[in-house]
Amino acid sequence: MTQTPNPNQETNILGKFTSVLGLLGAALFFAGWIYRWSYFYFFQLEVNTLDLPAQSFLIVPLQIFLGDGWAICKTAIAFFITAIAIQATLWLIKIISDTVVSASQLLLNRIISATQHKRSWTAKRLKSLAEFSFGQLRSVDFLRSLVNEIVIVSWVLIVIFWLARWQGFADARRDTGQNSTLPVVALITPEEKFAVGRKLDDIFADPSLKGYRIIGDRGLFDDLRGREDNDISNPKQPRVWRLLLERGGWIYLFRALSSNARPDELPSVLAIQESDKGHIIIRSPEVSKTTSP
Repeated sequence: MTQTPNPNQETNILGKFTSVLGLLGAALFFAGWIYRWSYFYFFQLEVNTLDLPAQSFLIVPLQIFLGDGWAICKTAIAFFITAIAIQATLWLIKIISDTVVSASQLLLNRIISATQHKRSWTAKRLKSLAEFSFGQLRSVDFLRSLVNEIVIVSWVLIVIFWLARWQGFADARRDTGQNSTLPVVALITPEEKFAVGRKLDDIFADPSLKGYRIIGDRGLFDDLRGREDNDISNPKQPRVWRLLLERGGWIYLFRALSSNARPDELPSVLAIQESDKGHIIIRSPEVSKTTSP
């Protein structure tokens, strides 16, 4: 006859499985948030202001850990090193805790022996305190288990943080260059509330700046003005505008970096508020071959 499973055992297994799923979900969300934070930080945007859906942070970690062959190898190597670091840390903690416990037990035994036959109030209080402390040492296994769990969680979070951060910056750097996965964009919007951009009927004429004010770095505006269109006439330093994000009524565009950009160079991002008169956005995976300077 087959034995029926113990309901308590099934409940215990289900509880552990639920706990694992909860921890896995928290780790994935943490990895996704760090990745998004690093990615948009490269474009000088704060991820908290973008109002991204929470579920997107659970999908992003697939790019971190399983994005390609190198990502898989990097993840495997990182967690292998993490396992070694965890074991080494736990071994060191065990040695230190065993040494401290042994020394404490020896000291308490001497105090108890020295005050065993003395009747003074101080000796009795000292003996009681030593016996109480000696009893508390028995709970060191529980404290050691708690410390071990903290060590494991800390190491895992540290590794996830650096993997996500590195991948976020790497993907952002890729998307600002010639191998970008972001679409090339053409934004056509009414002229009344738009101080920059080329006129469709006269691409060489600058729009009027009458009625506009400026606060801050005028050079940033001057660097943008006259360079709002794509220009691929110089293959070494092409000028290509790409769409970074559409979120919360704002459109974020940036001019891609050239192939010889400095390693610490960051792109300037243009944030455009969506017009109540409407606009047109044309996306393309590649730059149009008919783009004129």
